[in-house]
Amino acid sequence: MFKKVLLTLCLSAFLSWAQDDFDEDDEGFISAPAAAQEGDEGGSHAKIATDEDEEEEVYDVGMNSAQRREMAERKKFEEEQRLDEYANSERRRDWLRNRLIFQIGMGSRYPIMGETGMGMGLGAGVEYILPFHLALYGSFGFLPKGTDNDFDEWELEGGTGYKVGLNYYLFPKNPLHLGVSVSYGTVYFDHDIKPDDSGVRALIKVDGIQVDALITYLTNEWYYLQFSIGMYYAPKLAKIPQTHEAETDNPSFRKRELDDGAGGKIWLNEEWVTRVVEKDGMNKTGIVFGIAIGYALPELFPDDTEKRRREREKARARSGVAGR
Repeated sequence: MFKKVLLTLCLSAFLSWAQDDFDEDDEGFISAPAAAQEGDEGGSHAKIATDEDEEEEVYDVGMNSAQRREMAERKKFEEEQRLDEYANSERRRDWLRNRLIFQIGMGSRYPIMGETGMGMGLGAGVEYILPFHLALYGSFGFLPKGTDNDFDEWELEGGTGYKVGLNYYLFPKNPLHLGVSVSYGTVYFDHDIKPDDSGVRALIKVDGIQVDALITYLTNEWYYLQFSIGMYYAPKLAKIPQTHEAETDNPSFRKRELDDGAGGKIWLNEEWVTRVVEKDGMNKTGIVFGIAIGYALPELFPDDTEKRRREREKARARSGVAGR
């Protein structure tokens, strides 16, 4: 009996010792789900950092060097397309900058009108539009010699004229641009009512200031069209002499004179008389208009985006010709 009790006590002590040893081992043990849960926080940053690399690896899988190069070129092409579209939609729609325009036309800006209001000069002009829509302008033209409509035996003298000025345009992002122009030069002409000994009625022309309203069609293409209507002011024509002793540089008046029978001249009533059809001389102000067509050069100082766009257009044009 004593032996059985002793064996039981020994077995109980052994089991207690073994249980304590197993508990100590369990303290350092972490299950697989728990380890994964703890590792999520630390590993998430590494996962985010490698997402882009994994995407690139997905595209690169199964590709050779030529295919990778083609894909890179396609990405570059698409990026340039986006840049070009932005340039075309934003900056390139401002067509009023760094443009040189050659023009031909008739009427008040090329460069004169006169007489009945329908007599027009014919001429050529050049205009340069600065980046801020202000343009420098100049023209030179001529009035052809012709036959008097009322007297076939008389001729009307021809001549030349000029005009220089500044133009300012509005609505740069619209093909139709409204504008205003201020210029100085030959603004009006008429002919002497009395012909000379050869039967030619002398040309009378005056300089002055002119203000015009402009309607212009201009895009990034070459064609150019402009209508203008405005008013001139000639200071000399405002000086109307009142007495014989007065002096004037108004070209539309002369002193009244008659032959004295001995080849000389005598003054009659000491008066000034008009040289033109209108009894009060030429008008110091008047309405004038004109029309012009022209050739507009591309922007002379393009930025990098515009240079690239032009190169791409040339490349497409060459590839199209080669394809045919």
